Amino acid sequence: MIINDFLTADLLTTFWGLIAGTVLVVQFTKPLVKDRFSDVAVRVYTFIISLILTFVFAKQGTGIQDIILTVLNAITVSIGAMGSYEIIVDPFAEKEKEDI
Repeated sequence: MIINDFLTADLLTTFWGLIAGTVLVVQFTKPLVKDRFSDVAVRVYTFIISLILTFVFAKQGTGIQDIILTVLNAITVSIGAMGSYEIIVDPFAEKEKEDI
């Protein structure tokens, strides 16, 4: 991938492409979620976006094992998306701890 290329379906079939797509969608729409819900909801929202993108672009198959593998891949994509945002964009942010 050259840096001036747009996202493509081929790129979204890769691990890093799914992370980039998830980060883009979540960061673009996060104010809508954060205005109404807590930071935990943003993590769940990130997983839902990564799950949708993984099922659309990188689905492994149709059997139960393939579906579980796709869900596990979506979990790794969502963790990668959250981690890449924390490291690149917001490395020194101090998070507030919520009382349970």
